[in-house]
Amino acid sequence: MALIGKLVVCGVGLIGGSFALALRRAGAVDRIVGVGRSMASLQRACELGVIDEATTEWRAALDGADLVLLAAPVGQMDAIMAAMAPHLGPQTVVTDAGSTKRDVIEAIYRHLGARLANVVPAHPIAGAERSGVEAAFPSLYDGKKLVVTPLPENAPGAIERVRAAWAACGALIHQMSPAEHDRVFAAVSHLPHLLAFGLVHDLAGRANAEQLFGYAASGFRDFTRIAGSHPEMWRDICIANRQALLGELDQYLAELAYLRALLMAGDASRLEQLFDEARRARNAWAEQQTNIVSE
Repeated sequence: MALIGKLVVCGVGLIGGSFALALRRAGAVDRIVGVGRSMASLQRACELGVIDEATTEWRAALDGADLVLLAAPVGQMDAIMAAMAPHLGPQTVVTDAGSTKRDVIEAIYRHLGARLANVVPAHPIAGAERSGVEAAFPSLYDGKKLVVTPLPENAPGAIERVRAAWAACGALIHQMSPAEHDRVFAAVSHLPHLLAFGLVHDLAGRANAEQLFGYAASGFRDFTRIAGSHPEMWRDICIANRQALLGELDQYLAELAYLRALLMAGDASRLEQLFDEARRARNAWAEQQTNIVSE
């Protein structure tokens, strides 16, 4: 018997589509229904075998649903929860894949207060530059972290169902508070994306942009890779987590000011020391990641 009888995925793109494909690969789901704004996109998901059925109506989607994944951009979560609330049954477990948690949880309390036992926030730490259902693939979550940020009202069984679903996708399950989650990911995810978008935007607006991009090579490619990510999604993430992100941006601006001072002073020794400390920290992190993947 499959872990999930009927799965509903709202937002059948890279994240939601890969979740569906991973569960199908694991034999952990019987039937997958996609719900979203665009029937054309949903029909494409059906053609690709990512979902079995498509609908834009929450009443039909939620009828008999065991698990719902909300994989739309976080800026849409409030409206989505308001629309689904009247049709959500008492046995259906709901989770999300939002990159921010404070705003998502506020929407949960606003609209799904009667179902708090079964609404378990989460965040898969995985992604790619490409978006849309064509970008989805079943191994996206293999060996990747999944952070569960439970609510005090969550039933233990609902938390376990969410954990089990993501584990079936190949994810490594972790848990932290919503506030800690948003602070951590402002530093290691949201700030890097903001910086990458900002650098590319700056260079693209210069009079010699064509020349600059013409000479850009692997270093530029590696630093700016994430600037190819979905603009709407990252707009919503940055606005939703702006308080934590502003704190991290201020910290980074202080680091840039220090680097500028070293350059102004021609202080080669301290500059090399800083580079060496950063190199060692980065290499230690990279080695840890390699060990995790190989385990």
